[in-house]
Amino acid sequence: MPELPEVESLRRLLARSVVGRTIVAAVVKEARLRRIVAPDLAVTIIGRTIEAIGRRAKYLLIELSGGYVLMVHLGMSGSLTHRGAAFGDPLNARHDHVELTLDDGSHLVYNDPRRFGLMVLLSPGEIETLAELKDLGPEPFAKEFNADYLWRISRGRKGAIKNLLMDQRIVAGVGNIYASEILFRARVRPTRRAGRVTRVEFARIAEKTAEVLREAVGSRGTTIISYRDSQGQPGGFATKLRAYDRGGEPCLECTTPIRQIVIGQRSSFYCPRCQK
Repeated sequence: MPELPEVESLRRLLARSVVGRTIVAAVVKEARLRRIVAPDLAVTIIGRTIEAIGRRAKYLLIELSGGYVLMVHLGMSGSLTHRGAAFGDPLNARHDHVELTLDDGSHLVYNDPRRFGLMVLLSPGEIETLAELKDLGPEPFAKEFNADYLWRISRGRKGAIKNLLMDQRIVAGVGNIYASEILFRARVRPTRRAGRVTRVEFARIAEKTAEVLREAVGSRGTTIISYRDSQGQPGGFATKLRAYDRGGEPCLECTTPIRQIVIGQRSSFYCPRCQK
């Protein structure tokens, strides 16, 4: 599932290529996403200009003229590509569910084989009360996401520290891949009870969270199977993963085989020697 680095990379690319463009046509080919695409979405956005591209957690926020916001979530397998004449399309066109034509003849296309994503048009002011956004925790790059915050919010929690990092009410945007990488670099075992993680360890976790996510954004995210950025290219961070998807392979720090287990119904990876 695309996480914060993939969505932030996508945001940055689209901010350079589509901001200032006007939507001249819109077609919803398949409305059955996680939420049914509203019947009036196409007619409402035609003629509106893309004024900015924002992000909150794993949600992409396309700001349109008139105060409207097109909120996009990529779900498990979605992509939002900006296709011009030179676009080499690696995606199966039968999964192109929403297509926006821009005033320069290019197309902004939402493709999603599994249809777990969503595309929701928000009226002016509606974003402030939207259920998906209002209960999110701080962004991992925010000042308030620090050791003191994590220490305070974790007291008394018996759940695994990895699950705490993946809880969007605690920190917005971190998912399965990056939680494994963060805890590997912080040298904290993902099965540890969150309430037993020390303040010193939380300081490392907060530091490594920002470090890992910044590196991943710089590599345009991680592609394990299907993720593509707005130019149709896979992310490059997969080659830099030290724990995730390396079960049975030697630890890059100590050569002990990386273990693969299940935590919260998600595959998790850690070094039994380096992480305590």
